[in-house]
Amino acid sequence: MNLPNILSILRITLIPIFIAVFAAQSPGRSQWAALIFIMASLTDWFDGYIARRWEQVTLFGKFIDPVADKLLVLAALIMLVEFKRVDSWIAIVIIGRDLAITGLRAIASSMGIVIAAKEMGKYKTTVQIVAIILLILDYPIFLFERSFDLHYWGTVGIWLAAILSLISALEYFSRFWRHIKGRKLL
Repeated sequence: MNLPNILSILRITLIPIFIAVFAAQSPGRSQWAALIFIMASLTDWFDGYIARRWEQVTLFGKFIDPVADKLLVLAALIMLVEFKRVDSWIAIVIIGRDLAITGLRAIASSMGIVIAAKEMGKYKTTVQIVAIILLILDYPIFLFERSFDLHYWGTVGIWLAAILSLISALEYFSRFWRHIKGRKLL
């Protein structure tokens, strides 16, 4: 057990807290839920950075980190659908893509193929996290005497995340196909 793995486990333990706070009928629930989501999302960045920097990449970490990421996003999207802040079909596209890529990477790994995340997947994750935060907050704020509608920009962001999800999924499948082309699979 090392620090990156502890951070991944912390991310998983923050999920039920996020759900409970977001589901609570209190005036500040969105702000607290957004703060918890932000903290959980930051553990994702830190665990990867620390694991690479301190050479603490482990087999358990390779498993638990993406699981923690998917569970956090899955929980947030389901809650956002519940509160009618995200259309269910968009959540299905994003969650379905994540499940498909997780399965693809597992199959590739069993064949000795490593399909690492590329730039498009990282962009998707960043846009997705920002969009989810905006949709958790979901109210207009005023900056410099102008209204900034968080729901509108969160919706734009989640659409963009869905599009980037599909593009990055095509990249993953394309890279996998290039690796297995010519191999006898049966």
